[in-house]
Amino acid sequence: MTGNIGDIFSAILPFVVLFAIFYFFLIRPQQVQQKRHREMIASLKKGDKVITNGGLIAEVQKVEERYFQMKLNDDTYVKLAKEYIAQKYDDTTPTTTKS
Repeated sequence: MTGNIGDIFSAILPFVVLFAIFYFFLIRPQQVQQKRHREMIASLKKGDKVITNGGLIAEVQKVEERYFQMKLNDDTYVKLAKEYIAQKYDDTTPTTTKS
């Protein structure tokens, strides 16, 4: 009887370890990143500059429930779904130039 329990435990143990590795190295970090992104989207307000998933840098003009009214330049305004915001743009980030 005790041999059967030991066999079952030794057969299940590698799967439990593998799941733990996947959880702590893949699943959990992705959940943390998604939470930070949702918080960043929720904190955006008029005047903030953002980078879209397409690489455009735009300024938030109006915050709506599911969309942002964005200003691309002086004449161009677009409506962008919130899920297409990649990150907040920081003007103070130094850019590298080739010499």
